Order: sequence, then C-alpha cells, then structure tokens
Amino acid sequence: MDSVFKRTEADSSGVIISDRLYNIIIGAVLCYGFAVNYFMVKYVPAELVLQFGFWPFIIAYFVLCFAGIYLFTKSDNPLVSFAGYNLVVVPFGMVVNIVVSAYEPALVLQAMQITGVVTGIMMIAGSLYPAFFKKIAGALFIALVSVIIAQFVFIIFFKSTPAIIDWIVALIFCGYIGYDWSRAQQIPKTVDNAVDSAAALYMDIINLFLRVLRILGRRN
Repeated sequence: MDSVFKRTEADSSGVIISDRLYNIIIGAVLCYGFAVNYFMVKYVPAELVLQFGFWPFIIAYFVLCFAGIYLFTKSDNPLVSFAGYNLVVVPFGMVVNIVVSAYEPALVLQAMQITGVVTGIMMIAGSLYPAFFKKIAGALFIALVSVIIAQFVFIIFFKSTPAIIDWIVALIFCGYIGYDWSRAQQIPKTVDNAVDSAAALYMDIINLFLRVLRILGRRN
C-alpha cells in the first residue's frame, strides 16, 4: 500500500476535491465495507463459508485479498480501486463471519462499540500528530511481523496463543489506524486516493475489531 501513500500529485485523470468531500468518501467507502460484512454475518451461515474445507478457504482468502490489494494500490481509476476493495471486503467478511459466530451478540456489539471509539480517537490523533505516527511506522511494521511469527510458534508448539498477543496486536493496529489516517491526509485528495485510503483503513479496523472481540471473549 506504500504505492498509494507515496503519491505526491494527482494522476492525469484525477481531479483534486475538497478536504470535506475527500473524507466523506473515505467514510462512505468504509461504511459500505462494514455493511457488506454485516449482511454476510447476518445472512450467510458460518458453516457455508467452510463447506469446502479449511485449506480451500485459506487459499481463496489470500488469493482474493492479494488480488484486491493489487488492484486498488496499482490503479488510478476509482471504479477499479473500488472493485479491488470489494475483493478485500468479501474474504475479510468470511473471516468475521466465522469468528463472530463463536460469540454472543452482546459481546460482538460491545467489541464494535469499543472499536468505533478507538478508531475515532486514533484518527484524531493521526490528524494532530502526523509526525509522531511517521516516526513509529518502522516500529509498527517490525512489531507486526514479530507478533505474526510469535503466533505461529505458539500455535505449532503450544496449540494456543497467550492473551498478551491479542493486546499487542490490538495496540499495533491502533497505531496503524492513526498512521494510515495521517498518511491519507497528506496525499493528493482525489476520489481514487480516497477509495484506496479507505481500503487500507478498513483492514486496520477489522483487524482491531477481531482482536478486541478475542480480548473480550477471554474475559468472559
């Protein structure tokens, strides 16, 4: 996604829009993704998602995600970028569907509320302190890679992960929300860049939500 946030000028077909419209589009694209996930959870049985087996699901998940990320990072056409965004939203929705089915609705709602409040706070922080988030970008990446490796080690050797891992991942994605929001405000404000920025933020927010849900689930 660096190719998105490294843009310094609008492409030949891009038109600079107002800050307000730019942020409205980001919000609308995010809400669209969350709405798709909501309908998937509500109307698609979790068992249906895994009916072809675990590994086919994992393969389909990564293929769709990487295809979607490639589309919205490389394209300067907002319609193509939005199509790529949908290719990310659907597999993420399948994961959310499977995870949410294991928890009580009240707990899921609480996780959504916490995620929404934290996301708002981190966006405000990203707007107020962009230099700070730029400085910690490298640390966030190293921390994320390290925790992914640690999770695999724990799963392989201990068949489970300690609760502290969930807290660490949640903090990492809090940082990424602030970082990606601050970067979104520094690139040319075009419709395509708004869609691309929303796609990056969507993945941050969904990952945060899943970890908050796990943390609440452990407590209960």
